[in-house]
Amino acid sequence: MTTDLDLTDPAFVADPYPALAELRAAGELLWHSPSGRWLATTHGAVSAVLRHRAFGRIWVDHEPTGRMEPFNTLHRNQLMENEPPEHTRMRRLLAGAFGRGHVERMRPRIESLAAEMAGRLGPRADLLADFAEPLPVFVIADLLGFPREDHVSLREWSQAIVHMYEPSVDEATKQAAVEASTAFADYVRAVIDERRGRPGDDLVTDLIAARDEGEKLSDEELVATVVLLLNAGHEASVNTFGNGLVALLAHPDQEARVRSGAVDVPTALEELIRYDAPLQLFERTATGDAEIVGTPVRAGQKVACLMGSANRDEAVFERADAFDVARDPNPHVGFGLGRHFCLGAPLARLELGISLRVLLEHFGRIELVESPRRPTWVLRGYASLVCDLGERHD
Repeated sequence: MTTDLDLTDPAFVADPYPALAELRAAGELLWHSPSGRWLATTHGAVSAVLRHRAFGRIWVDHEPTGRMEPFNTLHRNQLMENEPPEHTRMRRLLAGAFGRGHVERMRPRIESLAAEMAGRLGPRADLLADFAEPLPVFVIADLLGFPREDHVSLREWSQAIVHMYEPSVDEATKQAAVEASTAFADYVRAVIDERRGRPGDDLVTDLIAARDEGEKLSDEELVATVVLLLNAGHEASVNTFGNGLVALLAHPDQEARVRSGAVDVPTALEELIRYDAPLQLFERTATGDAEIVGTPVRAGQKVACLMGSANRDEAVFERADAFDVARDPNPHVGFGLGRHFCLGAPLARLELGISLRVLLEHFGRIELVESPRRPTWVLRGYASLVCDLGERHD
């Protein structure tokens, strides 16, 4: 089966779920003629691809001999774009910092930060710009040992880089990504140089010192890893928060269940992650001939795993298009599967759970006033969430 669905169509970008349902009905693995790759549409097909050892993240440089080298270098040397043995070595060196016990020790700091930021919100606030965007940047900056006051630059560089992940990008987007990659890498190198002379109690110092059976991160891997941690450590969190909060506010009966304690925040959070996925597509490449849900895939062919579609698969989720904060079990693929399962998932869950709980505890009413979408689909989120905030419960 084939499809020529336009993944850049503004109507699809605005609300992809009806079209994704049609794709699932057409087949689990469809050939997408415009992009020359397979689309995995169901939970089963996406899970099979992400867990299959024959499918990997194979980085291909943009304009290999051209101006994109600063962008390419950051990706060529990062954990997410590598496979074993490089991926195994880098992941082991990073794993300790994101273990559940280490992350849990950050809870008091994050709770204090979230409460402080919520306390500064006015009666009308943009809950993205004033709360959800800076909070995870502050957390990652603290973890890495970056000054919090640099959060605006860090966020802007990250946004310029991740805009390259959309299905088609223009020249202005490419140029912005190159400039951001250059500035971000220079910033990280300066921090690394400073930490080599004056070690601190932070993750950059730990990564410089980390060894695994005599192996360590090269300088380029170290820079790329730090950039990835900041990009991945806040971009998905911001979009998950925005998408999830809008869904919650659009369903007052579900919001009431969380506010009353009838449904606990950790359970509700999983539905916020599932319902409107912040990462809609994750691509893998076949390193050898393989078969997915009965369809042969040849070596070198790419498969785009449609994560948002998998999370709405009626074969796995009863009433899949319904928003149900008590949904349990909830086997969404929001953090991926297999060897590339998100290393920062425990930290993301901690941040998001605390953020949601703090806002609901601080404000007796949150009324959405304005919520324009970003014109992107792969990374799906909102540009702003302007809300009227009701009576404080400080």
